[in-house]
Amino acid sequence: MATEAYITGVGQSQIGQKLARHPLLLTLDAFKEALDEAGLTVDQIDGVATYPGRMGGYLGFSPVGVDEVIEGFGIKAKWRLGGMELSAQLGAIAAAADAVKAGHARHVMCFRTVYEAAAMARPDEYPMPKRGRVDGMSQWTAPFNATSAVTWTAQYAMRHVKKYGLTREQLAQIALNDRKNALLNPRALVREPLSMDQYMSARMIASPLCLFDCDRFSDASTVVIVSAGDAVDEVKCTPIRIAASAGAVDRDSWDQAEWMASYATGRELWKHTDYKPKDVDTVQFYDGFSFLALTWLEALGFCEVGEGGRFIEGGQRIAIDGELPLNTFGGQIGAGRLHGFGFAHEAVTQLRGNGGERQIPGDPKVAVATSGGGPLATALLLARD
Repeated sequence: MATEAYITGVGQSQIGQKLARHPLLLTLDAFKEALDEAGLTVDQIDGVATYPGRMGGYLGFSPVGVDEVIEGFGIKAKWRLGGMELSAQLGAIAAAADAVKAGHARHVMCFRTVYEAAAMARPDEYPMPKRGRVDGMSQWTAPFNATSAVTWTAQYAMRHVKKYGLTREQLAQIALNDRKNALLNPRALVREPLSMDQYMSARMIASPLCLFDCDRFSDASTVVIVSAGDAVDEVKCTPIRIAASAGAVDRDSWDQAEWMASYATGRELWKHTDYKPKDVDTVQFYDGFSFLALTWLEALGFCEVGEGGRFIEGGQRIAIDGELPLNTFGGQIGAGRLHGFGFAHEAVTQLRGNGGERQIPGDPKVAVATSGGGPLATALLLARD
């Protein structure tokens, strides 16, 4: 039984919009890159995990499942996982870590593939879901026309505006930082800088969130290989230890939770490690909407609850050369909507010193990567020993 779990290979496909390449082939591109970095072969992969699995009714959101990968890539799997019943996207990586520690597998391929931009351009091939009735989670949101997560995210953000004095100029720093860092990432989807004037004059989507507070649909795949501690002698790259993980899941109901799941997750993470917030060299925080990244700063104790706006004011603290570099690859607002896995990919990239122009200074050894923040949340604490 392995006592530790490590991230070994990481890989990423092209990130684009309306790509013609099939999503399974994008997954293969990312898988090959991860295998090459780790120095592993397909025959050594004996586990596969993803979130949320193939969604036949909404293929653009999740067009590739575990079974297709196992079959298409010739993987001999002992363990597999694919479903939405996890604490957000990076929960698949946390579960893979538990699996290798328990001895169920030695090297697990974790992946997340999105195809939302291409699906919107080709609705005949990738139809949007059409329902004659509303059930499941949608029963609590659709009657109020809250079909987009931006609607309920904005409610939490507005509370920060009213209760804690969050300003749009402060919140803008997340988007400005993302776009600035994306210019240093050759794979990033967005290639134009963003000014404060552009941000402030953008159309509102759900107050206080404007167009530039939202990520954008993309087509891409990201792969993270999780390996058992007693299997790292089989890899050629620098293994990055999954030092701790935590997750939280709120119930879906008409009564909106008082706090996003990021807050419970942040408190829980530090219970599983001797590391403290002061030990962290870089943070890669989920930013499907900019406000989510701000909640993670508060939830993980980098500042007090309600102080997130003042912490990021001016942008210096979260810049690549700041005290807490944030979303160094551009986040989802700048690099494209990779649906969570891009944050783990970038954390590993930074800890290995492979960031190129966007590499943070010094010798980073500890990073936090997160996903979700609304009703679902997961955090990973990663360390280079």
